[in-house]
Amino acid sequence: MRGFGAFLAKELAEIVRTWRIWVLPGMVLFFAVSGPPLAALTPELVSSLVTQDTPGVVIQLPDPTYVDAYAQWAKNLSQIVLFAVIIMFGGMVSSERRSGTAALVLAKPLDRSAFIVAKAVSHAALLIASVAVGAVVTWGVTLAIFGEAPVGRLVASTAAWLVLALLFLALMEALSASIDSQAGAAGLGLAAFMLLSIATLWGPLQRYSPAGLMNAPAEIVADKPVELLWPLVTTATATVVLVAVAVWVFRRREL
Repeated sequence: MRGFGAFLAKELAEIVRTWRIWVLPGMVLFFAVSGPPLAALTPELVSSLVTQDTPGVVIQLPDPTYVDAYAQWAKNLSQIVLFAVIIMFGGMVSSERRSGTAALVLAKPLDRSAFIVAKAVSHAALLIASVAVGAVVTWGVTLAIFGEAPVGRLVASTAAWLVLALLFLALMEALSASIDSQAGAAGLGLAAFMLLSIATLWGPLQRYSPAGLMNAPAEIVADKPVELLWPLVTTATATVVLVAVAVWVFRRREL
């Protein structure tokens, strides 16, 4: 892939120097910092709200633990952060085409395959680094509030989500290479998210397809048995295939 290294360095530098270094990392860091305190305060908030609505009724909720903090982290990743990934990355290729940047850089010693793969690698690096830092912060804040914060469940649940998030990153790159509209690509990405959510209702798809990773982070945190081998294999395979599709489509499109 001619020009891959130079273009990857340019993409990474652009991430660091533009708004992209603030949006996704900032969102992840906010949830990392706010999740454990919210988990600690939730029982008290629920009790106070119920008491206000129905005087005389007392709600007894179990004391919150580190599991609740980890569950809050997994929930935020699986919903809000994944939605943000879909929306943000919907224009990762099409925006370059519309602005003319793609035509400019491809006029230099850079082939289209290197362009697409460098985009995928740089955005994956941003995603992985953001979530890794967020997981460390979540662990630290959880330990400070609850006095205990086992690492195993947090790492496993975060890693399972990252594999799923990388699949959606690859999907958004393929869609962005195919569709000029960022909103259109994001809409299709959200539709894919809904389809995978529905697929979790059917056992075979949940056991053998990427649908098995949709609920995996929360189930890992709750210490429930989770079958991950085939979902991980099929998700990783689909991610590679989608990047290859993005390369194939981009090679055939006019700039």
